[in-house]
Amino acid sequence: MKLEVVVVPVADVDRAKDFYTGLGWRLDADVATDGDFRVVQVTPPGSPASVIFGSSVTAQAPGTAQGLHLVVDDIEAAHAELQRLGAGPSEVFHDAGGVFHHAGTDARVPGPDPERGSYGSFLSFSDPDGNGWVLQEVTTRLPGRLDASATTFASAADLAAALRRAAAAHGEHEKHIGAEDPDWPDWYADYLVREQTGGEPPE
Repeated sequence: MKLEVVVVPVADVDRAKDFYTGLGWRLDADVATDGDFRVVQVTPPGSPASVIFGSSVTAQAPGTAQGLHLVVDDIEAAHAELQRLGAGPSEVFHDAGGVFHHAGTDARVPGPDPERGSYGSFLSFSDPDGNGWVLQEVTTRLPGRLDASATTFASAADLAAALRRAAAAHGEHEKHIGAEDPDWPDWYADYLVREQTGGEPPE
Protein backbone atom coordinates (compact mmCIF):
# COMPACT_ATOMS: atom_id res chain seq x y z
CA MET A 1 0.00 0.00 0.00
CA LYS A 2 1.56 3.28 -1.11
CA LEU A 3 0.42 6.69 0.09
CA GLU A 4 -0.17 8.61 -3.13
CA VAL A 5 -2.61 11.45 -2.37
CA VAL A 6 -3.04 13.95 0.47
CA VAL A 7 -6.13 16.19 0.46
CA VAL A 8 -5.60 19.79 1.57
CA PRO A 9 -8.63 21.98 2.39
CA VAL A 10 -8.63 25.41 0.77
CA ALA A 11 -11.10 28.28 0.48
CA ASP A 12 -9.95 29.71 -2.85
CA VAL A 13 -9.01 27.05 -5.37
CA ASP A 14 -7.37 29.36 -7.91
CA ARG A 15 -5.33 31.08 -5.21
CA ALA A 16 -4.10 27.71 -3.92
CA LYS A 17 -3.32 26.55 -7.46
CA ASP A 18 -1.26 29.68 -8.11
CA PHE A 19 0.58 29.26 -4.81
CA TYR A 20 1.55 25.61 -5.23
CA THR A 21 2.43 25.79 -8.93
CA GLY A 22 4.41 28.92 -8.08
CA LEU A 23 6.57 26.71 -5.86
CA GLY A 24 7.37 24.58 -8.89
CA TRP A 25 4.92 21.81 -8.06
CA ARG A 26 3.75 19.98 -11.18
CA LEU A 27 0.12 20.54 -12.17
CA ASP A 28 -1.31 17.09 -12.86
CA ALA A 29 -5.00 17.86 -13.21
CA ASP A 30 -7.61 20.57 -12.95
CA VAL A 31 -11.03 19.03 -13.52
CA ALA A 32 -14.39 20.69 -12.92
CA THR A 33 -17.92 19.42 -13.50
CA ASP A 34 -21.08 21.39 -14.18
CA GLY A 35 -21.84 21.46 -10.45
CA ASP A 36 -19.82 22.75 -7.52
CA PHE A 37 -17.11 20.12 -7.84
CA ARG A 38 -13.53 20.79 -8.87
CA VAL A 39 -10.39 18.75 -8.31
CA VAL A 40 -6.87 20.13 -8.69
CA GLN A 41 -3.88 17.82 -8.25
CA VAL A 42 -0.28 18.99 -7.87
CA THR A 43 2.90 17.07 -7.10
CA PRO A 44 6.01 18.38 -5.29
CA PRO A 45 9.23 17.92 -7.32
CA GLY A 46 10.54 14.38 -6.98
CA SER A 47 7.63 13.23 -4.82
CA PRO A 48 5.77 9.95 -5.44
CA ALA A 49 2.76 11.40 -3.57
CA SER A 50 0.51 14.19 -4.80
CA VAL A 51 -1.69 16.84 -3.19
CA ILE A 52 -5.34 17.38 -4.07
CA PHE A 53 -7.49 20.41 -3.28
CA GLY A 54 -10.60 21.89 -4.82
CA SER A 55 -14.30 22.44 -4.28
CA SER A 56 -16.42 19.80 -2.53
CA VAL A 57 -13.48 17.42 -2.13
CA THR A 58 -13.24 17.48 1.68
CA ALA A 59 -15.36 18.38 4.70
CA GLN A 60 -12.29 19.79 6.50
CA ALA A 61 -12.25 23.52 7.16
CA PRO A 62 -9.70 25.45 5.07
CA GLY A 63 -6.36 25.74 6.81
CA THR A 64 -6.82 22.77 9.16
CA ALA A 65 -4.24 20.51 7.50
CA GLN A 66 -1.13 20.81 9.67
CA GLY A 67 2.22 19.05 9.96
CA LEU A 68 2.41 17.92 6.35
CA HIS A 69 6.03 16.92 5.77
CA LEU A 70 8.28 17.37 2.77
CA VAL A 71 11.74 15.79 2.84
CA VAL A 72 14.78 17.59 1.43
CA ASP A 73 18.48 16.76 1.41
CA ASP A 74 19.66 20.35 2.07
CA ILE A 75 17.48 22.36 4.44
CA GLU A 76 19.34 25.63 3.95
CA ALA A 77 19.14 25.44 0.15
CA ALA A 78 15.42 24.64 0.48
CA HIS A 79 14.97 27.69 2.75
CA ALA A 80 16.64 29.94 0.19
CA GLU A 81 14.48 28.52 -2.61
CA LEU A 82 11.21 28.94 -0.69
CA GLN A 83 12.18 32.47 0.25
CA ARG A 84 12.98 33.27 -3.38
CA LEU A 85 9.59 31.91 -4.45
CA GLY A 86 7.71 33.98 -1.87
CA ALA A 87 6.50 31.14 0.38
CA GLY A 88 7.56 33.00 3.55
CA PRO A 89 9.36 30.09 5.25
CA SER A 90 10.35 30.12 8.91
CA GLU A 91 14.00 30.14 9.79
CA VAL A 92 15.68 26.73 9.91
CA PHE A 93 15.28 25.15 13.34
CA HIS A 94 15.88 22.00 15.34
CA ASP A 95 13.96 20.70 18.32
CA ALA A 96 15.03 20.96 21.96
CA GLY A 97 13.97 17.34 22.44
CA GLY A 98 16.27 16.16 19.69
CA VAL A 99 13.75 13.70 18.26
CA PHE A 100 11.31 14.82 15.55
CA HIS A 101 9.73 18.12 16.66
CA HIS A 102 7.04 19.40 18.99
CA ALA A 103 3.67 20.64 17.77
CA GLY A 104 3.39 24.20 16.54
CA THR A 105 6.39 26.31 17.45
CA ASP A 106 7.02 24.72 20.86
CA ALA A 107 10.64 23.84 21.74
CA ARG A 108 12.07 25.24 18.51
CA VAL A 109 15.76 26.08 18.69
CA PRO A 110 17.12 28.42 15.98
CA GLY A 111 19.44 26.93 13.39
CA PRO A 112 19.93 23.43 12.01
CA ASP A 113 20.72 20.47 14.22
CA PRO A 114 24.18 21.24 15.69
CA GLU A 115 25.52 17.87 14.55
CA ARG A 116 23.61 18.19 11.27
CA GLY A 117 22.24 14.71 11.87
CA SER A 118 19.81 13.25 9.38
CA TYR A 119 16.14 13.86 10.35
CA GLY A 120 17.12 16.64 12.79
CA SER A 121 16.71 19.97 10.94
CA PHE A 122 13.43 21.60 9.91
CA LEU A 123 11.67 24.66 8.59
CA SER A 124 8.00 25.45 8.15
CA PHE A 125 5.74 27.44 5.86
CA SER A 126 2.01 27.82 5.26
CA ASP A 127 -0.13 28.15 2.17
CA PRO A 128 -2.51 31.14 1.81
CA ASP A 129 -5.23 29.28 3.76
CA GLY A 130 -2.92 28.48 6.67
CA ASN A 131 -2.36 24.80 5.90
CA GLY A 132 0.97 24.07 7.53
CA TRP A 133 3.94 22.37 5.89
CA VAL A 134 7.21 21.25 7.48
CA LEU A 135 10.43 20.54 5.60
CA GLN A 136 12.73 17.97 7.18
CA GLU A 137 16.33 17.40 6.16
CA VAL A 138 17.09 13.72 5.54
CA THR A 139 20.55 12.86 4.27
CA THR A 140 20.90 9.24 5.38
CA ARG A 141 17.92 6.94 5.78
CA LEU A 142 17.52 4.69 8.78
CA PRO A 143 17.36 0.97 7.89
CA GLY A 144 14.01 -0.19 6.59
CA ARG A 145 12.74 3.29 5.70
CA LEU A 146 12.73 2.61 1.97
CA ASP A 147 11.66 -0.27 -0.21
CA ALA A 148 14.85 -1.59 -1.80
CA SER A 149 12.84 -2.83 -4.77
CA ALA A 150 11.53 0.68 -5.45
CA THR A 151 14.62 2.85 -5.09
CA THR A 152 14.19 6.15 -6.91
CA PHE A 153 16.02 9.46 -7.39
CA ALA A 154 14.34 12.85 -7.36
CA SER A 155 16.35 14.22 -10.27
CA ALA A 156 19.20 13.56 -12.67
CA ALA A 157 21.41 15.69 -10.40
CA ASP A 158 20.60 13.48 -7.40
CA LEU A 159 21.43 10.36 -9.39
CA ALA A 160 24.69 11.91 -10.65
CA ALA A 161 25.71 12.81 -7.09
CA ALA A 162 24.93 9.26 -5.94
CA LEU A 163 27.00 7.84 -8.80
CA ARG A 164 29.94 10.04 -7.80
CA ARG A 165 29.75 8.74 -4.24
CA ALA A 166 29.56 5.18 -5.56
CA ALA A 167 32.55 5.80 -7.83
CA ALA A 168 34.64 7.10 -4.92
CA ALA A 169 33.67 4.14 -2.73
CA HIS A 170 34.33 1.70 -5.58
CA GLY A 171 37.80 3.18 -6.06
CA GLU A 172 38.54 2.29 -2.43
CA HIS A 173 37.09 -1.17 -3.05
CA GLU A 174 39.46 -1.73 -5.99
CA LYS A 175 42.41 -0.56 -3.91
CA HIS A 176 41.41 -3.09 -1.26
CA ILE A 177 41.15 -6.03 -3.68
CA GLY A 178 44.26 -4.90 -5.61
CA ALA A 179 42.68 -5.30 -9.02
CA GLU A 180 40.11 -3.87 -11.39
CA ASP A 181 36.60 -5.06 -10.64
CA PRO A 182 34.95 -6.32 -13.86
CA ASP A 183 31.62 -6.53 -12.03
CA TRP A 184 31.58 -2.84 -11.15
CA PRO A 185 28.01 -2.27 -12.48
CA ASP A 186 26.69 -4.80 -9.95
CA TRP A 187 28.77 -3.19 -7.19
CA TYR A 188 27.50 0.31 -8.08
CA ALA A 189 23.89 -0.88 -8.11
CA ASP A 190 24.28 -2.57 -4.74
CA TYR A 191 25.91 0.56 -3.30
CA LEU A 192 23.17 2.90 -4.55
CA VAL A 193 20.35 0.75 -3.19
CA ARG A 194 22.02 0.24 0.18
CA GLU A 195 22.76 3.95 0.52
CA GLN A 196 19.14 4.91 -0.14
CA THR A 197 17.70 2.24 2.15
CA GLY A 198 20.05 2.92 5.04
CA GLY A 199 21.96 -0.35 4.74
CA GLU A 200 25.65 -0.93 5.27
CA PRO A 201 27.73 -0.21 2.14
CA PRO A 202 29.10 -3.22 0.27
CA GLU A 203 32.51 -4.51 1.31
